[in-house]
Amino acid sequence: MDLLRKNFGLKLLAVALAIVGWAYFRFATNPLLASGQVDQQLSVPIVSVNLPSGYVAHFTDREALVTVATKRGEPGIKPEEIKAVLDLSNKGEGIYNVPVQLVAPEVAVQSLSPASVTLTIERLEDRAFPIVVHYMGSLSRGIVVNLVRVRPSVATVRVASSAQISGVHVDVELPSEPKAIDEMVRPIAVDASGGEITSASVSPDLVRVQMRFVPAVAK
Repeated sequence: MDLLRKNFGLKLLAVALAIVGWAYFRFATNPLLASGQVDQQLSVPIVSVNLPSGYVAHFTDREALVTVATKRGEPGIKPEEIKAVLDLSNKGEGIYNVPVQLVAPEVAVQSLSPASVTLTIERLEDRAFPIVVHYMGSLSRGIVVNLVRVRPSVATVRVASSAQISGVHVDVELPSEPKAIDEMVRPIAVDASGGEITSASVSPDLVRVQMRFVPAVAK
């Protein structure tokens, strides 16, 4: 006990200095901890801006992963506060590698992935197609189509020059009994397999379809 009490003050001071030294090397040498900063990782959508009229841009990278440094104890950055944009000013048809630019509040950006995006720009063109009725289901026995009228009968499709469009149709469900149809239907652009080409813009967006299903006349 006497040995423990001997130079007790000096021993206590040595322990305190050891703790202070450990804390210094633990925190002061870590730049983030020393500055009171923490990393925050965000996923934000990539959008294109300033694309000249009459063109469309195709790219597959739709999300950017952004790491920013925020001050410890302060509210984090919200994803909607940061925008990842591709500036397509003065670009015509072709293939480009465009840097991803961040529009954000005053934050320290630690990393950004991807830093650039490879994309293709195509010219948009208008094509005219007659609107065809596409029957869905099977027509019941003893019922025939007596009238088919589509107004307007022609649609204009705005689409990239490389798009393979086979036509434009409207879907009509075949009835199980005689009836008349008079309704507004959305025309869609389709490929050779009948699948909708979602990137195509069809005008008008609705057409009037009039049809009459009547009993078949026995011969």
